[in-house]
Amino acid sequence: MLEMRPDCERCGTDLPAHVGGAFICSFECTFCAECADDMDERCPNCGGELLDRPTRSKKLLEKYPASSERKHKG
Repeated sequence: MLEMRPDCERCGTDLPAHVGGAFICSFECTFCAECADDMDERCPNCGGELLDRPTRSKKLLEKYPASSERKHKG
């Protein structure tokens, strides 16, 4: 199951799990659309491809909550 990190690692923008617009690599590094675009959709940590992160419905978030640990490196 995806960790669903709550923020962009680069700029700190909030990225709620039930809303689109987040991008992840295979290690689940998470970035907003603007930062992913600035980085040519390549993860600066591993060099992997950044892809659209799927959303998780609010109903399922109750049973399977998103991570609350922030990874912003600002």
